[in-house]
Parts: sequence; C-alpha cells; structure tokens
Amino acid sequence: METLIPTINRLQEVFLTVGAEIIQLPQIVVVGSQSSGKSSVLESLVGRDFLPRGSGIVTRRPLVLQLVNVAPLQQRLKIENGNGVKQNAQISFPDEKAEEWGTFLHCKNQIFTDFQEIRQEIVKETDRSSGDNKGISPEPIYLKIFSPKVLNLTLVDLPGITKVPVGDQPEDIEAQVQEMILSFISNPNSLILAVSPANSDLATSDALKLAREVDPDGRRTLLVVSKLDLMDAGTDALEVLLGRVIPVRLGIIGVVNRSQHDINTQKSLEDTTRDEQAFLQRHYPSLASRAGSRYLAKTLSRLLMHHIRDCLPDLKTRVTVLNAQYQARLNGYGQPVEDHSATLLQIVTKFASDYCSTIEGTARFIQTSELCGGARICYIFHETFGRTLQCIDPLGGLTELDILTAIRNATGPRPALFVPEVSFELLVKRQMKRLEEPSLRCVELVHEELQRIIQHCSSFSTQELLRFPKLHDSIVEVVTGLLRKRLPITNEMVHNLVAIELAYINTKHPDFADAAQVSASVNSQQAEALDGGKRWKNEKFAEEKASPVGFGSPSKGQAINLLDTALPVSRKLSAREQRDCEVIQRLIKCYFLIVRKSIQDSVPKTVMHFLVNFVKEHLQSELVGQLYKQALLQELLIESQDTAQQRTEVAQMLEGLKKANNIISEIRETHLW
Repeated sequence: METLIPTINRLQEVFLTVGAEIIQLPQIVVVGSQSSGKSSVLESLVGRDFLPRGSGIVTRRPLVLQLVNVAPLQQRLKIENGNGVKQNAQISFPDEKAEEWGTFLHCKNQIFTDFQEIRQEIVKETDRSSGDNKGISPEPIYLKIFSPKVLNLTLVDLPGITKVPVGDQPEDIEAQVQEMILSFISNPNSLILAVSPANSDLATSDALKLAREVDPDGRRTLLVVSKLDLMDAGTDALEVLLGRVIPVRLGIIGVVNRSQHDINTQKSLEDTTRDEQAFLQRHYPSLASRAGSRYLAKTLSRLLMHHIRDCLPDLKTRVTVLNAQYQARLNGYGQPVEDHSATLLQIVTKFASDYCSTIEGTARFIQTSELCGGARICYIFHETFGRTLQCIDPLGGLTELDILTAIRNATGPRPALFVPEVSFELLVKRQMKRLEEPSLRCVELVHEELQRIIQHCSSFSTQELLRFPKLHDSIVEVVTGLLRKRLPITNEMVHNLVAIELAYINTKHPDFADAAQVSASVNSQQAEALDGGKRWKNEKFAEEKASPVGFGSPSKGQAINLLDTALPVSRKLSAREQRDCEVIQRLIKCYFLIVRKSIQDSVPKTVMHFLVNFVKEHLQSELVGQLYKQALLQELLIESQDTAQQRTEVAQMLEGLKKANNIISEIRETHLW
C-alpha cells in the first residue's frame, strides 16, 4: 500500500502533462479561514519553511503539494557508488548533493535546493497570474518536495476564507473563494482537511460549514484544531478534541503552531515539534500520543492510502472507459493526409455509396425519428401524390351551365339532335389539365428530398468528409448542380405525360366501358326524337313557357353572352337538357378516372427514371469528373484548423490515458488489501 500515493502522484503528472484533468484523483484538500494556521500546519508536515507569509490573504492561488519520501543523502551516495539497491528512476535527483529539494511544474527541469527560493518562486508565480495586490486566481501551482523527513502525501492548499475585500480584490471575493474551495472539495475522491483555530468557537467554523455542504455524512472530513497554546487561561480544548462538541468521523487532531515570535527568531521546525510534544504532555497527557504534527502526518498518510485503495477500482474503470472513448474520437478524426489522390477518391466513393444506400434503404445509419431517403420518396409517391390525385373531383369546377354552353358551342348555328362528341373532348381536357400541377409538385418534393440526403450523408454517414470543409462544400455544390440540371428535364417529361393524354382522347379505351352504355342511351333518345315529333313540340312549348326569357330562347332586343359565366342565368333545366348533362358528366368522370390512374402510375416511374435513378447512376462519375483534378487536390484536402488541433489534443490525451492505464496496472490486486 505504500506505493499507492506515489502512483496517484504519477497519474497526476501524466494528466497535467497533457493539460487536462479529466479524472478526479484522490488528494487531501486543506480548507480554513484566513489566518487559521493552514500554512503552519503544512510547513510542519514538510519540516521546512517554504510558504509565503504576511498579513491579510497570503495564499491567493491553489497550491498542489506533493510530498515524496526519498532515501537520506548518505544512502543515495552509496547507491550511486554501487553499494546499494537500484535507485528510483522516476525521481529527478539534483546534481548537487542535497538532502531535500523541490521542483515546480511550470519550471521545467529546474531543481530548487534552497527553500527560500521555493518561497520566492511561489510569490513570483502567484503575482504573475493574480497580480501583486491581493487578487486571487483558480489556476493551481504544482510543487513537488522530495525529502527523507516527509511521508508520501498529496495536499492542496487553498486561499483562506475571507469576508472583506482588500486591495484590488472584487466585492464578491468571499463568494469567489468559496466557489474555488467548493470546486476542489466537491470531488468525491478528495479528503477534506478542515483547519479551525482552538481560540474560536468551533460552531462558527467556516471550514466545517463548507465541508458539511459537500460531505454531510462526514466520511471524508478530518478536523485539525490549531493554535492550542493560544487559548484563554483556564480553558482547554479537551472536549473538542474528544469529539464531544462536534463529532467528526475521521477524527479531530490538535496541533500547536509556531508563533509570530518563533517565525521572527527563525525557530527551527525540529525545535517547534519538540516544544509541541512537551506542551501536549503538560496540558493534554491523555491525548498526547494522538495529537501533534507528527501524528497528523501519519494519520493523513494512512487515511489517504486507504482512500486511494477504495477509489482505485472505480478509477481504473474510469480510465478504461475514457481510453475507449478517446480512441473512438481519434478514429473519427482520421489520419493526416499523405496520398491526396487516393484520399479524394476514397471520400468521393464513400459519399456516393452512402448517398445511393440512403435511397435504397441499405445505409448503415438508419434514422428512427423521421422518414428519409428512399422511404420518404416512396411516401411522396404513394401517400402525398396519390392522396392528392384521389382528392381531385372529376367534375370539380364544372357546372351544368358550363356543360350546356359547351354542347351549344359545339353545334354551331344548327340545333343539336344529339350530344356532340366535341363538347365531351373539350370538357374532359379541361378537367385533365388539373392533374398537371400535383404531378409537378411531386417532382419538386422528390427533388427536395434528394437535396436533404446530401446533408444526411454529410452529417451521419461520411464523418471523414467533415475534416475537409472545402471538399465538403464542393461535393454539395456538384450534387446540387446535378440535381438542378435534372429538375427541368424531369418537369418537362411530366408535363409531356399530361400533354400526351390531352393529345388524343381514346374513346375506344378498354376501360371506357361506360361509353357503350352512354351511346346506347343516346341512340334510344334519337329514335324517340324522330318518331315522336309531337312530344318534342310539347317539350319545346314547355321550355318556352318555363323560360320565356331564358337560356334557350332569348327575347327580341336582348343579347345574352353565353361565355359570360360571371352572372349565370339560373333556371330549371328541361328534361332533355338534364339528360344531356348527365351523359356528358358520366363520360367525363369515366374517362378522367382512366387518365388519373395512368398519371398516378406513370409520374413516379418518370421521376425515378429521369431524376432518382439517373442521379444514382451518374453521381460518382460526376463527382470524380468535377473534383479529381490535380490542381484542386491540395486545396480540397486542407483540413480545418479545429480538426487538426482536436486530433492532436485527443492523441495526447489518449497517450496520457494509456500511460495512466499502465501505471494503474502495475498495482497488483493483492497489494490493495
């Protein structure tokens, strides 16, 4: 288990190298109010003075502190001379012989053996990011300290909780500090080291208050009561340390910090630790073995190791899942282009194949939210177009007055004995023309769907195409141009279909069965008209009586325009007129249904042949002919800056995840228990 904390430190370095913290690693977060003694507690754990000190807010950036236990100098010298075990290759040892040293992540390959220089570097780096007038910054400083006197630990020192802004601090400095603290302690893999001074009421501790917001059960919180020697005379913190005031699950440890006088006189931390133990023996003899800086260091190391052990299975699973996700993302970005010709042909062929597959319904990526491709074209043919034709009334917009007017116009100056065929042809052609508009609309809908398939293939089927914006735009332009060229040709053919029907009214059509019946009816009426002259005269007289100034017999001096249908003459039709209208209506309806059935069948076939199938067959050749040109290859296959940058970032992250996976795999399961 001793290797667990160094393993987490190595994982942290791996993820910092790639510039991202995508995994929440176990660590100890130090939280406390301003001047609560956090810095003194950390320095007691290290055994050296290295943190900035002063009045007001001093820690203005998170400090991620990794403590690494190394062999003493004499033992390392023996190792170098070949008299000991192999030296740890993961540690960068200083050139000069130093017992303790430190390194910063932002100072590459620079080793600090003077801890005063470490303090100055912290101040310098803090001022660089936060300014030199008490401003704060959430960007962490990463410091690693190597010493034979420390235990393996990873701690995060955060700015102290403050109430009143000073210097150039914003008015909401308290909210900013609390937000920064919560961002660290809300990590479920972190332990919370809450520092609260003994000379203040524990019930008002800001550190405990924030800790309980994210850890209400107290499973991750350890309380350190600092400044035990500054309590009022006659009082002590025994009840607090025993957990009788506010219980803390991981425990409560009391420590004695260095006073300002000790700091000014540069009292060594060794002497401070010795005096601390003497103080605890005098004032808290029953707790002396479970208090003090040394006990705190051992407790933190033990808690962190057990916490890492508990988090490691989930951590390993998380790394494995992220490894697979980033590998898939990297595969989606593809490899950098080496052979431009082969890459262009591959992308064009893939796009054309996906386009045709979407029409045929064999695409790999099938939509489940809406119809698309060939399925939508089928819906347009048999639902939209077919339903529209079925809704057209064969006699719609055709009145009995229109029919009678056509009959009389077809007979000229002679009165009609029979219903003329010319009137039927004139009226049925008028009705048949109504089929042209929905037919052309069907072509337009199919054309729009073929346009939509372009975007569908670009977004879902051919992900690699999105790497090259110019090639993507060029392919869209070529396919759109091909569809644009075929649209008028298809429209003309559909127009011709209707024109063909209008060109010849085939009254001998096999399905025109009503024609024989109507003809027989007309012949019967003709015989009655020839043999029953008297009855005809009576009917004529009845007509004149019913309509003395009507449609059939205009009065003298009054002109009636038969073509003016805006103000039709309203009257009751005679029996013969009613019979003639019914004959024409039956003929029109019968023949219109024949033509409508033919148009409903031939328009989809025409659209498929002249538009859909033509595009499928000629798409790839059109793309290759328009785009496969040496002068365009370099220009078309220029990747977007975002794609190249994202590929690099994902590759780096994937490399970091692989290293992390290898580091975790080095820990055997038996070492965890």
